[in-house]
Amino acid sequence: MRIMKSTFLSAVILAAFAGNGLGADYTKGVIKKIDAKGKKITIVHEELKSLDMPAMTMVFFTADEAMLDAVGEGDAIEFAADRIEGKLTVTEIKAQPE
Repeated sequence: MRIMKSTFLSAVILAAFAGNGLGADYTKGVIKKIDAKGKKITIVHEELKSLDMPAMTMVFFTADEAMLDAVGEGDAIEFAADRIEGKLTVTEIKAQPE
């Protein structure tokens, strides 16, 4: 019984951390180009640790095209990216403080 309670408590704690956004790994970058029609964004970015990718310039899809309305070419940003349905996708964007 004691082991079951301990296992249950561990599962609850892990679920709480998984659901609160602590997993978002933000990377700094600068927007080089926006392709609103294609729902794509080109970013010159630092190392993407979550995707095991070195610093480079690359094109990403966006999870929500509204993200493209909030930023412009040349903007310094922090963003989170993931592989969604096999495509590298920006899932969150926030402006970098100046």
